[in-house]
Order: sequence, then structure tokens, then C-alpha cells
Amino acid sequence: MRRFELLQWFGLLGGAAAWTCQHAALFFLSSARCNPSGSRWGLGITGWQIGITAAAAVVALAAETAAVVTAVRTRELEEDDPPPLGRIHFFAIAASAGNVLFLGAILLDGIGSAWWSPCGQA
Repeated sequence: MRRFELLQWFGLLGGAAAWTCQHAALFFLSSARCNPSGSRWGLGITGWQIGITAAAAVVALAAETAAVVTAVRTRELEEDDPPPLGRIHFFAIAASAGNVLFLGAILLDGIGSAWWSPCGQA
């Protein structure tokens, strides 16, 4: 029972947390590109953007896997069954759909950060 709950919570929150961390990290990396104090180091951020996007995608895929495994293991239950099993099944189904959306957001965020440049003249 405890394993189902842990899988259910990771499946529900894992994709959202991965996208949130990735979005913040990519924003700060893109903004740091414009900082004149770091220009003398000559560090490219493309590798960092790819790495952060890949790590977030892996976490979102792991969360999707956890949600699907939990949904399959509780498939004989209904969403309105008494807690905690009914809640676990309901959240697993919802997380399965949500993680697909978060994975799409992670990929779009990673692609968009490669072309967005906040360094324009103000």
C-alpha cells in the first residue's frame, strides 16, 4: 500500500516539478548569457540547456512510468472507491495525462530557450 502511494505522488508531482525546475534554470541561463561579467570566460550555454532539458525529460518520463504502473496495478478499482485506493487510482489516471503535457512543455521550453535571446536593446 505504501509503495502505491509513493508511486502515485511521484507520478502526480514529478513532471510538474521537473518542468518548474527546468523552466527556472533555463531562464537564468538565458539571462546570464547577456551578463557582461561572464563574457570573458567564453562558456557556451547550449550544452547546459541540452543537459537540463534532457534531465527534466527523464524525470517526466519516470513520473509517467510511475503513474502508468500505479494505474495498471489499481485498474480493478474505480475512481470513486473509498480512500486511499480510490484516490490512488484517480490520481494515477490524472497524472498519466498530465505528465504527457508536462513532457511536451519541457521539450518546447528546451527548444525555445535555444532561440530566445533576452539581450536585445531596451
